[in-house]
Amino acid sequence: MLRETAAPDSVNGRELTVDLGRFGIWRHEDGLSPEYAQEIERAGFGTVWIGANPKGDLALPEAMIAATDRLIVATGIINLWTVGAAEVAESYHRIARRFPGRFVLGIGIGHPETDREYASPYQTMVDYLDVLDRAGVPPDRRVLAALGPRVLRLAAARTAGAIPYLTTPQHTLQARELIGPKPLIATEQMVVLDTDVERARALGRQRVADPYLRLTNYISNLKRLGWSDADLVPDGSDALIDALVVHGDAKNVAAGLVAHLDAGANHVCAQILADDNDYLPALRSLGEALGTL
Repeated sequence: MLRETAAPDSVNGRELTVDLGRFGIWRHEDGLSPEYAQEIERAGFGTVWIGANPKGDLALPEAMIAATDRLIVATGIINLWTVGAAEVAESYHRIARRFPGRFVLGIGIGHPETDREYASPYQTMVDYLDVLDRAGVPPDRRVLAALGPRVLRLAAARTAGAIPYLTTPQHTLQARELIGPKPLIATEQMVVLDTDVERARALGRQRVADPYLRLTNYISNLKRLGWSDADLVPDGSDALIDALVVHGDAKNVAAGLVAHLDAGANHVCAQILADDNDYLPALRSLGEALGTL
């Protein structure tokens, strides 16, 4: 369970003042472009989350906003170890002046296995948020990657809320109970639109096992949710993979996204696992299914 008795930071966060819509898309920056942003908007999604540490100049999100009419663009996430807060703040203000209400800054701490500078992660997040405060980046336009109770509380106290990654509706429910009704919870959910269970599970396992089941932050979170070593090693049990990667036809996948909303999320961003040739058809199919809900 996500239990933490320490009081939240004394600085109060703010509710997000941007309407993300109920559903969004998470995609690695290498697979995104202004043209892809247009496809995501046409498919009916409210937000696109740019994954895997976008550059601090935020040129890609700015170009994607410019190419669309109403799509919200968010970073998911800027890595605090590799991009300085001052650079991010300057880029944020440039976009906010040009496109008011169209951009959300998502930041996060990364992983000790991949970031050589990783030390005092909680204090590093606090210090980074302090710089954003001094630079005038409003709490109601920024969110924090969070899994465990301490960082979830920090997200609620210093930003508009949390963007959990690689979680289940059970985690969403516990996070909502922990941080209360007002802060944002925008949960990422991997999906495979394929009714062949073995094929879909194999694709999900390929994505989850390496790197995520090799990273301490995610392993610790899954153990807090009750998953055992036998589920985690070496490449994830079938039950774990099925919990982390919703698969089936578009209607079944849509139901898996709604499960997070029912558990207390405000917004769910689908990470569609598909080959390049299959991605846009899957995007459109999922958008159609969600549009009927």
